[in-house]
This record gives sequence, structure tokens and C-alpha cells, in this order.
Amino acid sequence: MQSTSSSVQLQPHLPTLPSSNFGQVVSTKRRKYDTSYLSFGFTSTGNEEAPDAPEFYGKKFKTDNQKITEASYQVSYRIALAGEAYVIGESLIKLCVQDIVSCVLGESYSKQVESVSLSNNTVKKRINDIADDIELELISRLQACNAYALQLDESTDVAGLAILLVFVRYDFNKKIEEDLLLCESVNINTTGENIFNCIDNFMTTHEINWGKCIEVCSDGAKAMAGKVRGVVARIKNVAKSCNSTHCILHRYALVTKRISATFKSVLDEAVKIINFIKSKPLQSRIFKAMCEDMGSLHTTLLLHTEVRWLSRGKMLVRIFELRMELMAYFIGHNFELSDRLNNMAWLSTLAYLADIFGKLNELCLALQGKQVNILQAKDKLVAFSRKIQYWISAVEQNNFECFQTLSDFLEEPEVDLDMEIRDGIKTHLSSLQQSLGDYFPNLENQDNYWVRNPFKIQEKPKLFHSIDYENLIELSSDTQLEAKFRTVSLTIFWSDVFDEYPNLAKQAIRILLPFATTYLCEAGFSKYVATKTKYCNKLDAAPDTRIQLSNLTPNFKRIMEAKKQVHPSH
Repeated sequence: MQSTSSSVQLQPHLPTLPSSNFGQVVSTKRRKYDTSYLSFGFTSTGNEEAPDAPEFYGKKFKTDNQKITEASYQVSYRIALAGEAYVIGESLIKLCVQDIVSCVLGESYSKQVESVSLSNNTVKKRINDIADDIELELISRLQACNAYALQLDESTDVAGLAILLVFVRYDFNKKIEEDLLLCESVNINTTGENIFNCIDNFMTTHEINWGKCIEVCSDGAKAMAGKVRGVVARIKNVAKSCNSTHCILHRYALVTKRISATFKSVLDEAVKIINFIKSKPLQSRIFKAMCEDMGSLHTTLLLHTEVRWLSRGKMLVRIFELRMELMAYFIGHNFELSDRLNNMAWLSTLAYLADIFGKLNELCLALQGKQVNILQAKDKLVAFSRKIQYWISAVEQNNFECFQTLSDFLEEPEVDLDMEIRDGIKTHLSSLQQSLGDYFPNLENQDNYWVRNPFKIQEKPKLFHSIDYENLIELSSDTQLEAKFRTVSLTIFWSDVFDEYPNLAKQAIRILLPFATTYLCEAGFSKYVATKTKYCNKLDAAPDTRIQLSNLTPNFKRIMEAKKQVHPSH
């Protein structure tokens, strides 16, 4: 392409036409230079005002391919996060993007979207690359951290495979981070040996030091908690400074199961009443229509489930609130439990159970979630134990205002609480408190209180060296640090004082690191099951699960640089 200050000559040159009959010569046609010509493969002789096309041409196409490939990665990342089938990229997402671009920017721009490869196989490759990048970042962090803690659990997927999930919590950049360490199927038997080998192979392959593992949290299953052959015992053999924690949620579930035969009978009968209506769609529709005609606050009952984190209290409150509607519904039905809805003693017991299970579920929810540590969990349990003691004393004085549903029921005409039921409530509360003490001994232990509030320490904590206590005195006398303590979380506070009080901060972080529950594993299995369904039961869902459960964002620039050849379909 030859160019002047105002025009550019394209190559290949147009041929000079021969002289016409009139002796005129047609001059070579010239066009104004436009970079879009490069897309058609033209070259130029170029000057300062017309870039050297061969070099520029190659760069432009390389840049376009990089953008197209990165777009493919970005969309694949979104597909994995949403847990959608890979085919949605080509069958829906690309078509939607083309429609949007065509409408907003124009048809010419829409054609560029066609180059973005989102086929099933391409999306699968992209997701694997992204998961590998996230894993690479996590491994580098674990290799550099001072200590880490683990939580682990196993379950069975839709294809019958035993799936192991392991989460890790570690210190990084003055923060305590947590992420998915491992999602892998366990060969054949889920014995303590096989599960441990799975984790150990990952640690060894990626050169993660077992010596930095300070705590492991699991449920009470034999394969996990066995004293000799369990996973925890095997981890302790290679991680000499490692301690273990039995998941607080599992222990708390055992606490709530302690109930008298009389109260258990009322609970079971309430479930049967609900199932009688909910088990048949026709009966559910009739009951709903009747509730609507009566102007009820609710129109449906809630199903009962044994899954501990679903609210049994809400189910009982709902059936109690709809007791009048149920009485009307059962007129003409030959149902053996219909008379329970006229029994004041049965209804009083139901009202109490609705209240107490509501309170139990509130505590259960407070123990769940991310970044819950041992100190926070103990605070919640101590508070609940003190509440139970208050409830017992209130019931002894015939004061039921702490149980709202029961209190409201007792204010209705002709309703009086039987003394036997009152004694049963007191016995149940006492049993709960005893069970709480059995499964959570030493709740009032204040050995680590200095971590929770270093500015209220009046004496040297146990196992503290003199130099550490002197540093703690100095820290607790710093008014600026005390002001900061009130505005930030415990982990940030102790991380921020690491440079000035390294030994204190190190001890504090090691206390805050351990997991209190296996909540992340339970939530992780829910994500896994939603991704690997019966419609795609041959899917290796580990890469998708890592992307969905990770707190790390993939480094797309690093992924692109690692590719040997940047091509839209590679």
C-alpha cells in the first residue's frame, strides 16, 4: 500500500488500463487509508503516516484472538459459577449476546461475537484451566503461610461415588482466609486409610508442609474420628502439633435430641397430621382453598425434615397457627389424630415445642456460616446455657413470657396450663442444660479470653511466659490500640499488631484459625449435588466445585500467558 499525506494506495495494484480511442489514460485509483483494510489481508509500503501493515497486521490479529479467547474464558467462568450445563454457552449465551450487540451496537459488531468459541468441549477446557489457576494460587499461599487448619467430610453423589471435600483456613496478608483445598472421589471404601491417602497425596504432590497443620475438624463418624485408624489420627501422626475438633453442629444436633417420651409423642403426632395433608396433592389444594376462604394468615403447612439446619420450630409454629383451620378440615374425615386439635394439654405442649425448637434453631443458625471460630461458637453456647437457666427459673414461677407462642395461647379463654405439663417443660429444659454440659464441657473456661479482649486482662493467662505477659500488659495499656480494637474484627486486630507484638499475634492467630464446624463441607455438598445432577451423572464436577466454592478470583492474564498458542478454540 503506497500512501501520500492525504491518500493511500492499496496493493495489489489495480492494472493501468490501455489508452482509449480518445487517447485518454485512466489513472490508478486511490483510496483514503483505513485500518479496516488490514482485515482483508492487504499490505502496504507504508511510511510514518501509514503504519507498516505486515507488522501491524500480525499484531492486530493476535490481539483480536487474545480478546476472543479471554471472552471465552470469562463466559466459561460464569457458567461454572452458576453450575449450568456446558452446552448453554453455545446454545443460549452466545445467541443472547449476539442479539444484544446487534440491537445496541449494530449488526457488524454482532458478527464479531460469532468468533467466541463456547462449544461444550471448549467450555470444559476453559473451566479446567480456571480451576487449575485457582488451585495454583491457593497452593502458593499455603506454602508461604505460617499455619493452617482443615475441615473435612465425605458424602455420596448421584453416580454413587464417594466424594471427599476438604476446606482449609490459613493466614495470609494479615487476614485469615478459607478456601476449598480438595474435592476428589475416594476409591472403593471410605476407610480412614483411603481418605487420608487422598489428602496426603495432594499435600505431598504440591509440597504443602504437614507441620503447619494445627487443627482438623470433622464429624464423629468412625472413619473420621477413630482413635487408631481414623483420618484424624493419621493426620496427627504426620502433623505432630495438630489438634482435633468434633464439629459443634454435630454435637449440638445430639443435644437437641434429648426429649421426654411424652413430648416426643406430641412431636411425632404433629408430623403425622402434616403428612396426612401434604402427602396428597388433592388434599393440599382443598386445604389451601379452605384457608383462603377463611382469610387465614397462611394457606399451607410446612413439611418436617430431620436435616438439622432446617427449622423444626417453624414447622411447629405453622401447624399451631393453623389449628382452627385444621379442625374445620378434619370435620367429616375419619382421621385418628383429629381429636388432638381439641385437646388443650396437647396444644399447650405443641406451643411449647414450637417455641423451644424455634430458639434451638436460632442458635443453630448462629453457629453456621463462614469465618466462625471456636471463640465465637463458645460465646453463643455459653449465652444459650445461661438463657436455659433463666427459663427454668421463670417456669418455676409460672412465668411463660419467654415462650411467646405458649404465652399467647394461655391468655385465651378457658385455657389453663396443666401442672404436669409445666413440670414436663421444666424437666425438658433441665435435660437440655445437662446435655449441653455433657457435649460441651468447660464452656466457661477463660484460658483464651485474652485473645477475645486483651484490654480486660487482670492476671497472667495460663501457660504464658513472663515476656509474653509483659508484652500483653504493654499492649493493653495502649489507648490507640484499644480504640482500634473496637472498630475491627479480632483477626484484623491481631494481624495488624503482628509487627510490634509478633509472639502474641502468632499465638492469637493460631487460636482463631481452627474451624468450629464442618458447615463449609455441608454447604459444599449442596453445591456439588446441584451441579452434578442425574442428567449429567458422568460429569467430573471437581473443577466446577472448586470455582463455585473458592474465594479466589482467577487470574485470566496468567492463564492466557500460560497458553502456548492463543487461538479462539484452544
